[in-house]
Amino acid sequence: MKLRYIFPAIAAVMLLTGCGGRKTVSTADVTIEVGTATTVTSVVTSSSAPKTTTAVTTTTAANPEPPKDLVMKCRDSVEVYEEIKLKDFITERNVDLKDGEVMLNTSDTGVFEVEIPYIYNGSEFRQKLQYSVVDTTPPVILNAGWDTAHKVGKAFDLNDYVGFADNFDKSPVLTYEGEVDPNTVGSYPLTATATDSSGNESTWDITINVVDQVPPPVDNNPRVDYSSFIERYDADNVRFGIDVSAWQTNVDYDAVRDAGCSFVIMRIGYYYSQITMDDYFRQNIENATAAGLDVGVYFYTTDNTEEGVREHARWIAENLNGQQLDFPVAFDWEEFGNFQKYGMSIKDLNDIYAAFADEMEKCGYSAMLYSSRNFLNNFWSEKTKASHPVWLAHFVDETNYDGEYAIWQASAYGRIPGITGDVDMDILYTDKKLD
Repeated sequence: MKLRYIFPAIAAVMLLTGCGGRKTVSTADVTIEVGTATTVTSVVTSSSAPKTTTAVTTTTAANPEPPKDLVMKCRDSVEVYEEIKLKDFITERNVDLKDGEVMLNTSDTGVFEVEIPYIYNGSEFRQKLQYSVVDTTPPVILNAGWDTAHKVGKAFDLNDYVGFADNFDKSPVLTYEGEVDPNTVGSYPLTATATDSSGNESTWDITINVVDQVPPPVDNNPRVDYSSFIERYDADNVRFGIDVSAWQTNVDYDAVRDAGCSFVIMRIGYYYSQITMDDYFRQNIENATAAGLDVGVYFYTTDNTEEGVREHARWIAENLNGQQLDFPVAFDWEEFGNFQKYGMSIKDLNDIYAAFADEMEKCGYSAMLYSSRNFLNNFWSEKTKASHPVWLAHFVDETNYDGEYAIWQASAYGRIPGITGDVDMDILYTDKKLD
């Protein structure tokens, strides 16, 4: 209850003239509000004149009431990690939402309750709704069996030959139908199944070949001359570059520049069990800069934690020591062949990259994502790809990747003056943003 007492002007005068003296009392207007009720107050003026009574009525608005015919219906279920706003979650209503742009919580599976603020007759009310967050997405097969030669006598584990990941489950289960005798040479057809914690399945066929000797990999890729590469893709909106690591050893950057290369992205380091600087990084960045080439760096990692990649970012910044770069720092994670061994969901690795990018920005540098067409299509989320520039790896004459990318690594088998052996060749699109 709310009480408000207002005494705008009160004058009381008492004149005493002995025991039989005259008494005068004067009281000004008084208003009293009590809650939302209507109150009648008597105002009395007393003197030698006759008493008079004046009625003053004060009225306040009644407490607002929600609509008796409220209609607010929502979807029964949404997909885990689905990005959905309240205005899209609500399917039917007869009131205005206070803020329909607020995102619904879909961070876990289960039954949730959300309190929806809405406006009715100028007042705000809230309505509670329940919804289910479900996982109906089956695991993604990242490697259905690229190389299935198994040496006789070696213990067999199908996880060594396939790779899969789930959008939500960190540890999908791999099973298979069929038998493999690892001690007997032969071909063993299997039907493999990856099942997530929600019961979603992905199934495919694979044949394991038990052999006496695992044959060495065969390299029959044609080599591409850098001058032919430039001639093929030359256009007004492109520049040509290379990316290098310790595999290219001692690079003659003057010769590289004279061959038509205008930029180089170099490996600064890598992480397996610990962070290690590329043996040629210092030499590469000094000599490439001296030759007038634009420079950038990338970092290869197998880490599966956000704090781990934040440490990587700080290490990169520390070792750059204020070095100005012409490109964002590239994040390179490629362990998809046996991804399930890293104990992550697809969402986890997207979040790990976001943590890396965030930490790089805190250190004064921006980030970009390096990945192949296959994983850009099947692994990295649209939100991730839109958040920072993409460096596409697709070793074909003409890429059919239809997402946005600023750099295209078009060949891993280039030959350029100044480098002995193979080098990756890149195209930079000058009309694409790198920030």
